[in-house]
Amino acid sequence: MKHPRWILAAVFAGAMTITVAAVHLQEKGGTDDFGPYQPVADWLKPLRSGYLERGASVFVESPNRIFYTTDLEFPVPPIRSFGAPEVAMGPPSTDHHFIMILDANGNVVEEWKQWDSLFKMPHRVTISPYDPERNVWIIDRDNDQIFKFSHDGKQLLMTLGEKGVQGNDDKHFGRPADISFLPDGSFYVADGYANTRVVKFDKNGKFLFAWGSEGSGPGQFKVQVHDVAVDQKGRVLVADRGNDRIQIFDANGKYLDQWPNIKKPSFIWVTKSGSVWVVSGQGNRLAEYDLNGRLLTYWGMYGRGPGEFDDPHDLSVDAAGNLYVSIYSTQKAGLEKFAPRPDADPKRLVGPAFNRTLPAMMN
Repeated sequence: MKHPRWILAAVFAGAMTITVAAVHLQEKGGTDDFGPYQPVADWLKPLRSGYLERGASVFVESPNRIFYTTDLEFPVPPIRSFGAPEVAMGPPSTDHHFIMILDANGNVVEEWKQWDSLFKMPHRVTISPYDPERNVWIIDRDNDQIFKFSHDGKQLLMTLGEKGVQGNDDKHFGRPADISFLPDGSFYVADGYANTRVVKFDKNGKFLFAWGSEGSGPGQFKVQVHDVAVDQKGRVLVADRGNDRIQIFDANGKYLDQWPNIKKPSFIWVTKSGSVWVVSGQGNRLAEYDLNGRLLTYWGMYGRGPGEFDDPHDLSVDAAGNLYVSIYSTQKAGLEKFAPRPDADPKRLVGPAFNRTLPAMMN
């Protein structure tokens, strides 16, 4: 028996609504602020009493080696009651702590101060999962450059872009935002905050090709082009933040599809199990989609307390399933840690990424 298309569509829509909404119907009350997690309060230890760092990026190499980048140190905001007027804060600090490494307890155990002159806004830090030497890549958005360092931070191995010079040719960037690697060592760059394109380079940093132009049509972007990721099918997912959507391309930049109505997507995390988590900065939430872009679940809320979001920026996970989210805010600590609740639905946990988590962390 055939059913009218509108009936099938209604049934499917209802099923999707139940799938997303069911997470809120397990118990009375509550607003599911932290999903399947419990925030670890006061985990990040301040470098200086009375000051916090604005979070830019986090990458977990191991549970005791967590990279954390920041661009600004600011005074701890005064505590105020709900609805009370804002209280003027003191001026930001002149100190900078661009590249830090944390242990499992949130202590800073290492800082790459020797490279401070290179940085202005270290927008992304990461290690390619395909690199046995575990070299460290850092994108400095505001200086328009991308750096590759040795694992221990003692050597600068590669520099792409010209410091402080914007362009859209094969040797310049327009405030680049993020990077994603392929098994052969080649990589895509989301470029970015001034340009509206994705650029591909080979493993040696040789320019291969680029795509994208200003606009809202298929294959076009509005600033910011905030992230680029690759899924199990070899498709390239791009956070078209200015157009509130994720766009999907093949490996050569041919437009395939889009996932619309995603508020200011900042970061894309494709899990090993085959779902896609998107960090929504404006929405102050994490949302999970299947590989076809269908919404599965979400959680998160705005606030200044432990576990609450004020412009979440990117994320990473450790081998124990703990989740780390960077917060680009001058109102709260710039990095949050979340531990899985004992009763957590494993389907709602942010699992390891098949291409953004190191192999040793995926077992």
